[in-house]
Amino acid sequence: MANKSSRDQSDTELLATVIVARGSKAAAFDAASRLIRCFGSLRALLQADRKAILDCPGVGRARLAVLRALPELARRYYAQSLPHGAPIKSPADTEAFLQAHMRHLEHELFCCLYLDNRHRVLGFGELFRGTIDGTSVYPREVVKEALNINAAAVILAHNHPSGVAEPSQADEQITLRLKSALELVDIRLLDHLIIGDGKAASLAGRGLI
Repeated sequence: MANKSSRDQSDTELLATVIVARGSKAAAFDAASRLIRCFGSLRALLQADRKAILDCPGVGRARLAVLRALPELARRYYAQSLPHGAPIKSPADTEAFLQAHMRHLEHELFCCLYLDNRHRVLGFGELFRGTIDGTSVYPREVVKEALNINAAAVILAHNHPSGVAEPSQADEQITLRLKSALELVDIRLLDHLIIGDGKAASLAGRGLI
């Protein structure tokens, strides 16, 4: 029988594959099943704190180390999809990059992706950090950082810790303020992406930029 591809495997089967260590595959599958039942989902497990994971039966320090490494490996994988100097190939690449950086956060974070006139990546910066209720964004600081990097265009992004990617009226207003401020120094605002739980809303795609 042919092996299943990763696309066809369940969360439990995939988790068992990475935690098998020195034990049997059946024991690893049982442990993976217990972990996902304990936390309710694979995502909740990977976001859980160290003590909560260790309290689940069948988890020792070796398996804990693997579980703690998985989210960071995923973030680094997607971060390398937009390396410095590489051109942006598609909106999907940009969204995957931003999702990896921001969707797991419990606080609101406002970031900027800086590009040259050929849409090659010059840098990525976290500009403003807030609480779960929101954050303050200062157009002057956005413009200052873009000029320091010598950017010709930028893509803005912030996350909604609620998981709902729908833009608020305040999101639309700050986008227009930032667009006007950037235009004064001849920097184009290409998009403002709002990152939710597995989804992203593009303000450019909605005709707001």
